[in-house]
Amino acid sequence: MFKNILVVCVGNICRSPTAEYLFRRHLSHPGILVGSAGLSAMRDHPIDETAALVMEERGMDGSPHRARQVSPELLRESDLILVMEQKQIEVLTRFAPETRGKIFLLGKWLESQNIPDPYRQQRPAFEHVYDLIDRSVRSWLPYLQ
Repeated sequence: MFKNILVVCVGNICRSPTAEYLFRRHLSHPGILVGSAGLSAMRDHPIDETAALVMEERGMDGSPHRARQVSPELLRESDLILVMEQKQIEVLTRFAPETRGKIFLLGKWLESQNIPDPYRQQRPAFEHVYDLIDRSVRSWLPYLQ
């Protein structure tokens, strides 16, 4: 069983925290820890304002989130690492090659769909990405519980 899940995107202020909070909402097993980090994290920044608003309208409070940088230690401590885009698998594999076997696309079970970055786009992009992340998170649940 996976006990420590890490979700990774670029800045850790839009996609990965959204996925982190959705996993926390949907996972029924209390022993699973879910966190997030960024490849080029906007360290200590809160979740993007539009992402936070979209989450809030769906009943989640992302205000406690603060962005953090991915590190080799975080990767090694994680049992499952989920990324948004194929190129992020390649970046993490170069960064910490020993973790390659536990890195997958968040959209793996949805035909290996990449999840685009909504940062600095209009609200419809954030809503679209939220829906993709929600579907992707739900597609992982049968394998995690």
